[in-house]
Amino acid sequence: MIKVGGSLSEDPATLEALGKAISEIARTHQIVVVPGGGKFADTVRDLDAKFSLPAAVSHRMAILAMDQYGLLLTQLIPDSQVCRSLKDAFTISGTGAVPIFLPATLLLEGDPFTPSWEVTSDSIAAYIANQLDAPKVVFATDVDGIFTQNPKQNPNAKLLNTVSARELLKFGQHTSVDTFLPQLLLEHPLDCFVVNGKFPDRLKAVLAEEPTVCTHIVC
Repeated sequence: MIKVGGSLSEDPATLEALGKAISEIARTHQIVVVPGGGKFADTVRDLDAKFSLPAAVSHRMAILAMDQYGLLLTQLIPDSQVCRSLKDAFTISGTGAVPIFLPATLLLEGDPFTPSWEVTSDSIAAYIANQLDAPKVVFATDVDGIFTQNPKQNPNAKLLNTVSARELLKFGQHTSVDTFLPQLLLEHPLDCFVVNGKFPDRLKAVLAEEPTVCTHIVC
């Protein structure tokens, strides 16, 4: 599974290049794409701050934001198809096409999460990966991986090549993945990687199990 972070939409050329690379990857790997929330989720955060929305309402709005970003991705990933069920995702991924899983239908019918901003598209992607029995999840974002501190604020932050879910849980802050993800991984282990989506070759290297710049989250 590849989760395409919404932050990558800040650079259209980058996201278009990543979309083409994902389409190429689908020719040799059975993959499913789960969208982030991007600016659509940011809008929900802004409205939540202004109107103090009930957590359940903002949570549902944020899930719908993922669907909207997913629809955008269908225009940027050649040979992609929208799907809303686990069965369809599995079927499409076996054809060489790229299924883009829109999570709203699945999660609004039976949401396993307690509504909170601690749960974002990262945890939702991991949950869907578990439902699909996916062997690996790659979080494509706009930084090289998980750092000791926020690399956008601290130039001395160091990239962690490997970090355990238990160590990540102690961070207690939002890194390049959400704060609920490590808890979810401890309960439902997955092989997870955080990679910079601005460099599609790194994504290909992770899927080929070749060394590259990234963070491997071990459970």
